Amino acid sequence: MPFVTTEDGSQIFYKDWGSGGSPVLLSHGWPLNADAWEAAALFLAEHGHRAIAHDRRGHGRSSQPWGGNEMDTYADDLACLLDHLDVTDVTLVGHSTGGGEVLHYLARHGSARVAKLVLVSAVPPLMVRTDDNPEGLPLDVFDGIRAGEASNRSQLYRDLADGPFFGHNRGGDVPQGFRDAFWLQGLASGTRNAYECIAAFSATDFRPDLAKVDVPLLVIHGDDDQIVPFEISGKLSAAAVPGARLLVYEGGSHALPDTSRDRLHGDLLAFIDE
Repeated sequence: MPFVTTEDGSQIFYKDWGSGGSPVLLSHGWPLNADAWEAAALFLAEHGHRAIAHDRRGHGRSSQPWGGNEMDTYADDLACLLDHLDVTDVTLVGHSTGGGEVLHYLARHGSARVAKLVLVSAVPPLMVRTDDNPEGLPLDVFDGIRAGEASNRSQLYRDLADGPFFGHNRGGDVPQGFRDAFWLQGLASGTRNAYECIAAFSATDFRPDLAKVDVPLLVIHGDDDQIVPFEISGKLSAAAVPGARLLVYEGGSHALPDTSRDRLHGDLLAFIDE
């Protein structure tokens, strides 16, 4: 399996599918791994693109280091991977926490390698409520996730999968396989890494990063996202970047790469191929 070694010696696993064509980097959400993007990666590779997806440090097949479980290091790990592969004109696509990761990479390392940016159900600008972000979610929401991670992470992942992540609690019939895959991928993450990542995705302020976006931006978000509510995330991110495009999936859940797979693949391909 292919790995790249970061400055602190961590090993980052990645997939590199397809031949020729412009590259697309797919960054996954918490507490998942690159497998969460496998359908999109296959679709894009079959449509002439080079599809790259990695397991964030502490997730999936990558190392589970004690430190570095925050956005600066995630962005630096991504820079290490892109430098290792020496890709240019890449479209960065991030789902949920991965949206924060690709945006923070762009702000921290610049857009020399980047052609376009896509945020899917992504956590920017800032999820947690603060004095200057009064519409954010209360801190106790994330403290509750931390408590579940610490006490019974397997049950936490099962509850998220069977409830709000896919919108299964709305009465829809979300396939068992999708829910099982979430649980399985979650348990492949390191417990400390997953615990600390909760702060990374909820408390990182991406508002300064959005001000640095200098490539075409597409924001895709479901208006029934129960994990990262549209009104405090995708809507604000699109408004913060001049010229950004916003696609709102009516009734869409947080798990658009699964629950709105065909539509998402088509919208990604159309944007990448413009």
